Order: sequence, then C-alpha cells, then structure tokens
Amino acid sequence: MIEQQHTDQAVEKSTAGVPIINITDLEKSFGSQKVLDGVSFQLNKEENLVILGKSGSGKSVLIKCIAGLLKPDNGKVLVLGESIPDLNKKELNELRKKIGFLFQSSALYDSMNVKDNLEFPLLRIRHDLTKKQRMEKIEEALNGVGLSDALYKMPSQLSGGMRKRIGLARTLIIDPQIMLYDEPTTGLDPVTSEEISLLINDIQKKYKTSSIIITHDLLCARITADRLILLKEGKVFATGSFDELKNSTDTLINSFFKT
Repeated sequence: MIEQQHTDQAVEKSTAGVPIINITDLEKSFGSQKVLDGVSFQLNKEENLVILGKSGSGKSVLIKCIAGLLKPDNGKVLVLGESIPDLNKKELNELRKKIGFLFQSSALYDSMNVKDNLEFPLLRIRHDLTKKQRMEKIEEALNGVGLSDALYKMPSQLSGGMRKRIGLARTLIIDPQIMLYDEPTTGLDPVTSEEISLLINDIQKKYKTSSIIITHDLLCARITADRLILLKEGKVFATGSFDELKNSTDTLINSFFKT
C-alpha cells in the first residue's frame, strides 16, 4: 500500500491530527453482496480527500453511510465527533446542518426557480434570518459560483454545468463545515468538468471546508485531491497523492490510471 506523503501545500491546508471524519472497519452488504468490506480512513481539517474507484467499488454507498442515509452493518462512522449510526433522527438532522451534500443529479426542485431553490434550506434551517438577510445570502451564494444572473431562471433553463453550480450554491448557503461531493462531474463535458473541479478548490479555500469527493473522473481527482484513496471491491486498496498512485509500479494501481 502506498502511504501518504504530505506536500507543503497539503500541510498548510490540513491540520494534522484533527480528524473531521473518522471511519473504522466499515462494512455494508445488500443481501449476499458485500459492498464495503472493512473500510477505514480519516478526513482531516480543511482537506480535500478524493475517494476514487470504478463503478461498483462502493464509493456512493460509503458517502451515504457518512451522511446517515444508509446504516452500516458494522464499523464506526464518526463525523465531528458524533457516531452517525447511533444518532436519533433529531440529532442527525442537527448534525446535517453542518454538512453539505452535492448529489450526482444536483437534486434541484424543478417547480422552483433558482431563488426559491436556494431559499428553501434557509427557510427550514435559518429561522433567525429576515427576508432581506435571506436574499443577501442567496445573492452571495450565487456570486460564489459565478451565476449571479440566474436568480429567477428555472432548472429547465440551465445547462448541466449550471445545475451543478446551483446545487453547490444551495449546499453552501447553510455554511457547512463539511462538503460531501457524490460524482460532481458526472455527465459533464471535459471543459465543464474542469470548471466544476476548480470551483471545488475555490470553495475549499473560501469557506475552509473539509471535503470528501467521490469520483471515477481522473481529471477531477487530479485537480481537487490533497490526498486520494483508491477503493477496489469494497476495500481501501491504496492511498497517497495523485502522482504517487499514478506512477505506482503496482500493476493493478497503474492499470487503473490508464485511459
């Protein structure tokens, strides 16, 4: 297994010894199919951690266990010091206020315009805000993703890349400490994929988020990863920097990076 070697840049962005998320011996099966088989890793403060793997390797199941959308069969899932499987619904909802989740589809409400999509989580979570304050946060979030002119557009009027950006804005509007990205560049052309990947880095720097990025997109992984974990058949197969894994002499690791 390739061990992580922090670059100076990664050390500056990450606080060593401060795990924001701690996963230990995580297992999850569906019937006779074991999807996660003893996965263990940590996410450090202000780190972009990329979970890379081919379809069926357990990436999406992993992130859903972290978000509390699926309950693991065995193992520990600690997020900001809280054991996710042990939380009741009220406690889990409180913790989720600190977690942003970008779904593959962006999950916008088709019947709402962009303003209403962004205002929806504020109405549910930030009861202390006035109408004016909500509008200020909406405008700030749109500016942050470069779509200040999309305020009253409907999702059907947006391109795939724009929908991703609005999905990001809606996630960031609650000021999360943690960002979970589930295949953020799926279905996008290479140019737009690069733009979204660079935006993920901008968000990390501006909002000082700690992020897990689930992807099979090598371009996204190369751009965003402070550290990378390669999943294979539900196990952590290798961990290190992008270049360490790409240049590995291990045949299985090396073959994964060939396109």
